[in-house]
This record gives sequence, structure tokens and C-alpha cells, in this order.
Amino acid sequence: MSEPTQPIADISKEAMEALFKRAIRNTLILGLVAAAVVLVASGWRDAAMLVTGTLISAASIFEWQRLVRVINAKLDNQQTPRSAPAVVIFFVLRLTVFAGVIYVSLKCFQGSVVALLCGLGLAAMAIGWEAIRMLRD
Repeated sequence: MSEPTQPIADISKEAMEALFKRAIRNTLILGLVAAAVVLVASGWRDAAMLVTGTLISAASIFEWQRLVRVINAKLDNQQTPRSAPAVVIFFVLRLTVFAGVIYVSLKCFQGSVVALLCGLGLAAMAIGWEAIRMLRD
């Protein structure tokens, strides 16, 4: 018996780049539309928390995209980009900076934690949606 090929394994680098770009775009659009609705319904503090989570989500997708490029180069036995150490360092640094941003936004905006979590969850939702779309095609 032969093993069935997994459709996700045949994704080209260009398709993966497009997936990440669409996910960033969708995250920003969904976050800003939701923030406008929250602004009207609940106030500026909750909208600011949602925007903070959305921006962190979009930046996270961008960092994942850079990290995937480095990992793919390593897996394809290509020359590792010169920026590989910087990508890994910025990935770890990003986690620290975003933790600080979350802390400061919670203290300064004093908005809803749920709004922040919704904004942070947009990255996973956008990546999942784009992956499902790609697998369907």
C-alpha cells in the first residue's frame, strides 16, 4: 500500500507567502471592523483593547512568516539566510515586547480582557481560515 499524500505537504513557497499575506490583511480588516462595532457598543477602552490585540496578532503572523522562511530554507538544504539568527532573536524578543504591550494596555486602557483576547485570537482564526481555503482548492 502506498501512503496517501497530504495536500498540505505540496504547498509551494509562493502559496505559503500568499497565505500569510492574506491572513495579515484579514486579521487587520476583521479587527478594525470589530473595533468600530465595539467602539459604538461598548466604548473606546474596549475598542482600544481589541485594536491592541489585533495589532499583536498581525505582527505575530508577520513573525511566523519570517520564521517559516528560515525553517523552509533549512529543510530544503538551501543556504540559510544571513538573517536567520536575527529572525530567531526577534521572534523571542517579540514575545517579550508583546507581553509588555499587553501589560501596559491592560493598565492604561483599563478595558475588557475579553476584547483583548478576541483581538489576539484573530491570528489563529485568520490562519485557520486561509489554510482551509487553500486545502479546498
